[in-house]
Amino acid sequence: MEPLNVLMVGTGEYTTGFVGTGGSASDKKVGVVGLSMFDLRRRGKVGKLGMVGVNGTKYPAIREHLHKNITLAYNNLDTSFESFPSDDTKDPDAYKTAIDALKPGDAITIFTPDTTHYPIALYAIERGIHVMITKPAVKLLEHHIALLAAAEKHGVYVYVEHHKRYDPAYADAKFRAKKLGDFNYFYSYMSQPKFQLETFKAWAGIDSDISYYLNSHHVDICDSMVSQLGYVPVKVSASASKGVATSLGCHESTEDTISLLVHWEKKDDPSKHATGVYTASWTAPQKAGVHSNQYFHYLARDGEITINQAKRGYDVAEDAAGQLIWYNPFYMRYAPDEDGNFNGQSGYGYVSMEKFVDGCRSVNAGELKPADLDKKGLPTLRNTIATTAILEAGRRSIDEGREVRIEQRDGNWSLL
Repeated sequence: MEPLNVLMVGTGEYTTGFVGTGGSASDKKVGVVGLSMFDLRRRGKVGKLGMVGVNGTKYPAIREHLHKNITLAYNNLDTSFESFPSDDTKDPDAYKTAIDALKPGDAITIFTPDTTHYPIALYAIERGIHVMITKPAVKLLEHHIALLAAAEKHGVYVYVEHHKRYDPAYADAKFRAKKLGDFNYFYSYMSQPKFQLETFKAWAGIDSDISYYLNSHHVDICDSMVSQLGYVPVKVSASASKGVATSLGCHESTEDTISLLVHWEKKDDPSKHATGVYTASWTAPQKAGVHSNQYFHYLARDGEITINQAKRGYDVAEDAAGQLIWYNPFYMRYAPDEDGNFNGQSGYGYVSMEKFVDGCRSVNAGELKPADLDKKGLPTLRNTIATTAILEAGRRSIDEGREVRIEQRDGNWSLL
């Protein structure tokens, strides 16, 4: 199969590890998207690489950051890319110029503020471009449905980057859930330290919230586990805490912690109900020892599953940090192999990127259709509708002070 040409839309932490003044202080110091794509190019799966942002004046610093932290760290790994706009230009519509330079069958990755996902993805889809969108795919159910219709019309593959599906423990839990009978209860918690708000101040509470940012992980995991048992979400109520983020200089509307209460129902037996509670926060302690505290408990008729993926039996004590730190090499493994090459191909962050690239190449080669990838249970647009419905319903529940119903009729989704 031919290598896939990829345009990376967004120049921030998840793509490059660069956050304006230097490398991120998070567990993504050299990024995920860029590093994965550079290595996939080394392996022959990716061809030309481009990157587009709004502020071209950042590119000299980004290139220096990538050279220092990737090229020199991994046996002279090629980190070159074509950039849009030019280094002396700021252009909020540069993504259009960059996408127009692609050909049908090429691909883009979208790692930008949530409110920009829909227009960027639609622009690419209408031009025959395959699309990866970071979670949440979009903020509104109507936008999700519109993108799905456009993707089917133009025959392109649209994939939502829900990388937790490839976490080995989470993937194993999904498999085991099939044998545990009817779904009964799910509880999850995910948080990040307050220092992350320094990175997110430009959009936190303005373009999106902590539920879209972090609850999206476990809502999707739960849906992938229980949809295979025939359960669908039917109503959502939500509650938010407030006061810490605003005291740190975030926008006055920024909430600290959001909890979603979701009622699930079995499609072929409405007498069977289940409950899901999903909580997310970005105001965890500065020295929590983990970048993402993350765990869930799943209860079913014939058993239960508990997973804590924050402290994985691997802790490091560093004088510079003054505390124990729990790292997560299962997500992105940054240590090189014995020859000095990047060695993180088994990390679930990398696996998610490779799944998208492989899917696009299979479609381009005529071996598969996008609908075939839906049937594989991958996090495609079609397989993530429930997640978008739940997240928007939660936002509306907080804003409108009421319970929001999710209705499916003849395959059509709506919020009431």
